[in-house]
Amino acid sequence: MAMDKSVLHPAGAGDPAAGHGSEAAAAGDAWRGTGPLKGRSAGRLPGTLRQLLPPLAAFVAAAGGWEIIVKGLGIPPYILPKPSDIVEAGLANRSGLWVSVTTTMTEAIAGFLLSILFGVAGAILLASSKWIEKSVYPYAVILQTIPIVAIAPIIVIWFGAGLNAIVIIAFLIGFFPMLSNTLIGLNSTDHNMKNLFYLYNASPLQTMWRLRIPAALPYIVAGLKISCTLAVIGAIVGEYIAGIGGGQGGLGYAITVAASRLQTPYLFACGLSASLLGIGFFLLVNLFSRWMLSSWHESEMRTEN
Repeated sequence: MAMDKSVLHPAGAGDPAAGHGSEAAAAGDAWRGTGPLKGRSAGRLPGTLRQLLPPLAAFVAAAGGWEIIVKGLGIPPYILPKPSDIVEAGLANRSGLWVSVTTTMTEAIAGFLLSILFGVAGAILLASSKWIEKSVYPYAVILQTIPIVAIAPIIVIWFGAGLNAIVIIAFLIGFFPMLSNTLIGLNSTDHNMKNLFYLYNASPLQTMWRLRIPAALPYIVAGLKISCTLAVIGAIVGEYIAGIGGGQGGLGYAITVAASRLQTPYLFACGLSASLLGIGFFLLVNLFSRWMLSSWHESEMRTEN
């Protein structure tokens, strides 16, 4: 009895070409946006928006809850201001607030650049000789453990009140992370690569410049991310101790004046401005990190999910 071949061999079951043809057609439909993947790809948000949406939603929820709770409980603004009170105080004093922000930003940038210069140079010097590292590095650790408020009066005596002392204080706070991270990176160079440079009769300077410093770049960038935010903190702390008043005072001076006058909304506005300044510094350093490392280091390379 003759059997129906369509039962034994369904369409595409025994024919590889038919199976590949159907897969190619489905892929083509998906590429053109007419296949089953159309709805999923069309409803997907851009990558940047997907990253920003959760923190923005959390911020709106927190600010909204803060506004509703404070307003409902009737808490006076000098005790706990509402977010709307903080915004109004910042706008009402925007000219003075902008001057304070620019002053603190200038001091923080100067201290940050000094910490990069002396931190990286000091780490290179320590990494060039184990004897120097063992002799000097413990004193760098001791300097870091001393509270800055304890040595700030000495800095004021030596350098005078004002910009010089504030920059030195910001530098001291951001110096050790740069020194420590760079030194770790320089000492973490692959020994096989160092042996290869030795076989090719490379000088210590060539080995340092062409091998050890490039290999330490991820660690240097990590130190930059820590030091940039500490520089803002150091500048504000320096303004508390060695700052000058008047119309050119920084955020530390503005915070002191606002606290003494019980201008709590403006006090919150100054604190928020300092936080935004530190975030801005960190984002700039993060962009620099991506520019430096995204083409070769796994910490910044984009991976497919």
